[in-house]
Amino acid sequence: MIDFTRIIALVNGGDEARCARQEAVVAGAMGSASGLWTVLGQASNVAQVVGVDALGLVSMVVQAALAARRHRDACRRLAQHVEVVGVLLRELELAELMRREATRRPLEQLRGALRRCYALVTACQDCGYLRGLLVGARMADELRAVEQEIDMFIRLVPLIALVDTTHERQVKQGAEGVPGVAMNSSSDHVRLSRSVTDITEIHVQGAAKIYNVVKQQITAGEMELQEQKILDPEELLELCTRTHESCPGFKKFEFSQIADATDSFSEDKNVGYGGFAKVYKGQLPNGSMIAVKRMDEHATMFDFSSEFLLVRLQHTNVIRLLGWCIHGKERILVYDFMHKGSLHQFIFDKRMGTLLGWSKRLNIIKGLAAGLVYLHKQSMLWIVHRDLKPMNILLDHDMNPKISDFGSARTLSSDVAEERTSRVVGTSGYKAPEYTSRGVYSLKTDVFSFGVMALVIISGRKNTILEQQGDCVGDLVRDAWQLWNDGRLHELVDQILGDRFELAEVMQCAQVALLCAQEEPADRPTMSDVLALLNFESLSLLPDPKPPSELIKGGATRDKLSTCVSQSSRTIDITITSSATVSTRVHIIVDPVSRD
Repeated sequence: MIDFTRIIALVNGGDEARCARQEAVVAGAMGSASGLWTVLGQASNVAQVVGVDALGLVSMVVQAALAARRHRDACRRLAQHVEVVGVLLRELELAELMRREATRRPLEQLRGALRRCYALVTACQDCGYLRGLLVGARMADELRAVEQEIDMFIRLVPLIALVDTTHERQVKQGAEGVPGVAMNSSSDHVRLSRSVTDITEIHVQGAAKIYNVVKQQITAGEMELQEQKILDPEELLELCTRTHESCPGFKKFEFSQIADATDSFSEDKNVGYGGFAKVYKGQLPNGSMIAVKRMDEHATMFDFSSEFLLVRLQHTNVIRLLGWCIHGKERILVYDFMHKGSLHQFIFDKRMGTLLGWSKRLNIIKGLAAGLVYLHKQSMLWIVHRDLKPMNILLDHDMNPKISDFGSARTLSSDVAEERTSRVVGTSGYKAPEYTSRGVYSLKTDVFSFGVMALVIISGRKNTILEQQGDCVGDLVRDAWQLWNDGRLHELVDQILGDRFELAEVMQCAQVALLCAQEEPADRPTMSDVLALLNFESLSLLPDPKPPSELIKGGATRDKLSTCVSQSSRTIDITITSSATVSTRVHIIVDPVSRD
């Protein structure tokens, strides 16, 4: 009979005593599963999982993970690991193995781990942010722990199949008993057809069996055709005319008016760049100042039409779109002119930074929060900006912030919806991790950008992403978290301010910013929550931000675990990889038994 404590020790590198303790801990945790459900408020789910076999639990975990609203990325990553277990289990005769004492116990423990997974991901379907932070702060740690537990079983399941060599199954030469199998007769290669989001392959080489189970995150969907479509003059004119008719305040400008206002687009009037456009300062005959965005030839229909979201928006912290002009190849949008320019030049120009005292910086932070609450909630359009950065924040006469440049903005179907794009826009250092790596965006994408901008406003520093070390939040976020953790947040403040700031306000803003800049979207507050958090009178009411993940020394790939096990002249070479683009890879090699 196989000693599974010994097998676990082999998988984990040979420490039998440690692995025996680990096995006991796992068994204890599984034995108290009902208590865990009670704590999570999931007692109603117990009836759903009693009697369900491991494969059924795999399916339940995956479905529940897709509905998770908190710790969404962690739940889906866990589901991907669970699916790998499911792929491996489908290669086993579970009913037969459950009758053997040597294999029944670890499979029962696996089922217990899967029940725990189900309880955790189901609990994450509660989207109440403030409640979740205050009463369930350890949920992410629990998810990570159970993911590691599942990874142990990914390594253990193939060994279970080797307990009795008389029951080892050979990969069949055909589709018999395996739904969705296609055989390539020119080589020993079998592909099991699964969903478009994962690929499963089994390779057969001679007497050796090589299972190669690949979970791969596919770039979602096709490229958005609208985002690549070059501006069509007739279609664009129709869009402008239709918008003009439905929104009377949206004015049509004649090209001659624009040319006169900008001195025929004089370089002296050029005040900046935005997307595929140049921006000019202009003055109308009545003395009104305007900003003119002149699209270049590379602009797409999406770049232009997204700006039209502004036509229906009216908020003191959102730039106002006044009108449009189509003339031959000229595609022009006209906005209110902001006399103070962009926030970028005040933050990063030391001379102008002296004009931005702490009270003005605090006012800008709160104004940005108010503007985003309007875009995300009060406008009823659920608008995600996707390119928030100091360059896109303009300041009026009184230094009030205006969110501008909506060329990358999108509307969502609800406040909790997320979508995916293959055209990731934005600026490094301000883009949320899930958007940068996978093209996934939601309202929480803007929340991350707001958090970084708040830290930039406080510190006067840029946020640099250390890509070679697996960084996804940036050095400013990491430094700010460390200073907060050490009780030294006063060191974060821009040196230009000297000691002319309110430490309590700095601490409050920085802590809220760190909550916004957390890696997991579900861990970030909504912008409505941000306004509430900024108005807390006591710092003790603010939840603690989670620490950023550790940087990788030497620039290696993130979350990589490799294990090699040698037993009875069989070699099992297993690699488990977790990252944004490739979720899990299990490579198992079984050398043929020597028959002397």
